[in-house]
Amino acid sequence: MNTGKVAVSGWWLRPAPWHAWAALGVVLLATVVRVGLRGADGGMDNAIVVRAAEAWLEGRSPYADRHFLYLPGAVLAAVPQTLLPESVVRYLVPAGVTASLVVGWGCALRIYAVEWRSRFAVLGLLALTLGFAPFVHLVELGNWTVASAAVLPLALLLVCRGKWVAAGLVIGAAVAVKPLLAPVVLLFVFARRWRALGAAVLVPVVVSVAAALFMPDPAGFFTRTLPFLLRGDDSFVRLYEASPAAVLPRLGVPQGAATLLALGAAGAGVWCAWRRWRAGGGPRELRVVETAVMLMLAAFLVSRPSYDHYLLVVVPLLLAGVLVPGSAARGKWFWLALVPQVPGFDWPWLDAGTRRAFRDAVTLCVLAFAVARSCVRPGAVRPDGAEPPEAVESAVPVSRSAF
Repeated sequence: MNTGKVAVSGWWLRPAPWHAWAALGVVLLATVVRVGLRGADGGMDNAIVVRAAEAWLEGRSPYADRHFLYLPGAVLAAVPQTLLPESVVRYLVPAGVTASLVVGWGCALRIYAVEWRSRFAVLGLLALTLGFAPFVHLVELGNWTVASAAVLPLALLLVCRGKWVAAGLVIGAAVAVKPLLAPVVLLFVFARRWRALGAAVLVPVVVSVAAALFMPDPAGFFTRTLPFLLRGDDSFVRLYEASPAAVLPRLGVPQGAATLLALGAAGAGVWCAWRRWRAGGGPRELRVVETAVMLMLAAFLVSRPSYDHYLLVVVPLLLAGVLVPGSAARGKWFWLALVPQVPGFDWPWLDAGTRRAFRDAVTLCVLAFAVARSCVRPGAVRPDGAEPPEAVESAVPVSRSAF
């Protein structure tokens, strides 16, 4: 009865022909070269971090720039760029961002035991590059969100192999640069993996404290950046924020009501993630991915700021599982969520860059709904709500040969 479906999946899993690899290589290379020709600083967002490193080298506080929203560890990580000529940085940064996204996609595939040489691997990455606007947008900006986009699939792959502490270490390393993946530590709480939780928390604390000791303003993140994030009153940043707490006030909803709605949605998302982990039904790799992705989407619903390129932290993880029965990517809501992100189509009244946040908010909210729906679907939730066996808690048992 399932012969047709098996045949289709089999076609996707066969090795990709050389011309598919050639097309992918040309597209990725052209993206890097185009971005490099347009700017000399590796992207606007990357330039913010590099300027912060330059300020530190000159004895000034990197947090004097209120748009520098990173932990102190990012300052030290950006120092090597200050030593390179612009002619190198302008191509090195987009190349590094693209390579990191490729690594993240490869790790996401390995979670589901999909070979990186397969047609699905090559054509899927090609589709992300050409059909998902935030991909190229992230390369153009050079935003350090790319570290989270590469690290989260790697961490979840380690979880699937039972290496929880290693997963905590890599999550902690990413948080030390940019605290975007902080919500994922709840996965370790759900699984009661306290050593992994300790690693995820300890690494950024140690790195941040050590780096801050070399700063002229050691508490700058807490005295300048954190209040700025909590207020969210920057007129420039607000135009590009996609969270309901930022978009709804632009539509006339009172800020207090918008914030409450966003908090309610985020709380519901965390509950769905907890429900998904506790239930443990369906393919086990989906349990890990859907729980982590739901936690991230819940945070994006309420965080200030929340940008379109944050979606690259979760969308490749979901897309990589489309061949797995029961995955969220097999539902209509997942694909409907991606429609506003198709490049080259101008939406009436929303084509201006300052109005793009409305489209991004639609994608974020519909995607969160799609994953939440998958988290509580009958196939993923046990009817009796019973706790899964401890063996399932510890790891997703996947054959080594599959990786």
